[in-house]
Amino acid sequence: MIVKMEEAIKRFNSTLALDCMNLEVHKGEIIGLLGPNGAGKTTCIKAIIGLINIDEGTVTVFDLVQNGKERSIKQRIGYVTQEITVYEEMTAKENMMFFGSLYGLKKEQLLMKIKEVAHLLGLENRLNEKVKHYSGGMKRRLNIGCSILHDPEFLIMDEPTVGIDPQSRNFILEFVKSLATKNITILYTSHYIEEVEAIASRVYIMDQGHTIAHGTLAELIARIKGDSHILVDVRIANEEALNSLREIPDIENVVMKDNQYHIIFPGGVSLFDKIIPILAPLGIVNINSKQPNLEDVFLTLTGKQLRDEV
Repeated sequence: MIVKMEEAIKRFNSTLALDCMNLEVHKGEIIGLLGPNGAGKTTCIKAIIGLINIDEGTVTVFDLVQNGKERSIKQRIGYVTQEITVYEEMTAKENMMFFGSLYGLKKEQLLMKIKEVAHLLGLENRLNEKVKHYSGGMKRRLNIGCSILHDPEFLIMDEPTVGIDPQSRNFILEFVKSLATKNITILYTSHYIEEVEAIASRVYIMDQGHTIAHGTLAELIARIKGDSHILVDVRIANEEALNSLREIPDIENVVMKDNQYHIIFPGGVSLFDKIIPILAPLGIVNINSKQPNLEDVFLTLTGKQLRDEV
């Protein structure tokens, strides 16, 4: 067991950020942590790292109680922040020298690790260039590189692909999968559900400070397998129709995105006689059914689309 969080509670004045949160991370796993903004993901991560102390419950990391004071825990964790935390006026090598020294790496050892990590991240030919000249994707790679110089056993990656192009995103996802083959345990948060689908061995879905579901991708999809998911494209969607659909008995959820309505209702129930009269005046272009995926699990359980919460 790498992390065990049991009934964790954390309050910030009147705000309950963690509400009896439970989480387990086992050695060698890639855990995807999903949740809308305000769900408590950042608070959960900070409690695991030891940046904050919880008010009730327990958090153990490497079988040690996390109280923020155990240096041996800090030395075994890498943390890739959502914000890019490298220094723009310094070169990539200078940044890596600085962050590596914070973990106590000696100069000769650090120079070897910088060379190794830079090669893995495709930065070896740009090490002596100031970071301000880097693209967004290169800055993200450097941000990751600075967090793994000390060979952490457990790596926490908080939104590591925010604001970068698809090619850079794919590079980082492949890199994450390569880390997992080296038996590095990873906790990965993202607003891109397809990223978590691609790399996670298990997924935790958070909302309102606690876990509302967890399991493998197959296990989570099985929870909603009996539901029908219908996509209706119209010429011009509006909120009035959205609210009318939500008032139909048996409809579990409806989300409007652009000119499409995503409608969820129990399998075996026919609601088209109620849906069509509402949407026909909007000009129905297409109607499709779809097999549920992780995004549908998230939508069904939280009532929200993750990407819209960014």
